[in-house]
Amino acid sequence: MTLILGKKKGMTQVFDEDGKVFGATVIAAGPCTVCQVRTEGKDGYDAIQLGFEDTTEKRTKKPQRGHFAKAGTAPKRFVREERLTAPAELGVGDTVTVDAFNTGDVVDVVGITKGRGFAGTIKRHGFSRGPETHGSMNVRRPGSIGQSAYPARVFKGMRSSGHFGNKRQTVKNLEVLRVDTARNLILVKGSVPGPNGGFVQVQTAKTGVKKG
Repeated sequence: MTLILGKKKGMTQVFDEDGKVFGATVIAAGPCTVCQVRTEGKDGYDAIQLGFEDTTEKRTKKPQRGHFAKAGTAPKRFVREERLTAPAELGVGDTVTVDAFNTGDVVDVVGITKGRGFAGTIKRHGFSRGPETHGSMNVRRPGSIGQSAYPARVFKGMRSSGHFGNKRQTVKNLEVLRVDTARNLILVKGSVPGPNGGFVQVQTAKTGVKKG
């Protein structure tokens, strides 16, 4: 599986050879630095750890400073690990760029959704509202949620109002429309989670099925 880290830049339109237009998300991906290489003999599994976007030592915790110093690289803001099925071909300090992807590849994009604070059931879960006429007092209320004498409690998992968004989300099987190696950009078909400027990770799709 191929992995690269980046930032969501925004959305645009892409035309194909037949003149069809597609909504596309622009991702500034890489270059990423290999900060650590795990092996089966030492760690029990094969993996590589990628870091993206330099940050200052002041904003880095002390144990992480030593980790990056050992790798001979500047502290990174965004670090993720990719498990491998075979020993890694890359070494510590190597660079991963958008060259790892090609037009037509199918990828999964992982990001953090926009946080929307405290929201009610209509906005959070799509509940229908009540009538606004004839003195109804149940317009945007959630309604009855519990039982009477038995079992006299609210079941776990009840959809209710609460914190909305700001969760990890994966959008699967997005097609890579273009790869701009000169500017380190990947254009994927459709939308990806998170605000503009939010960190995302792009990885080769596990299923590899294109969406229609």
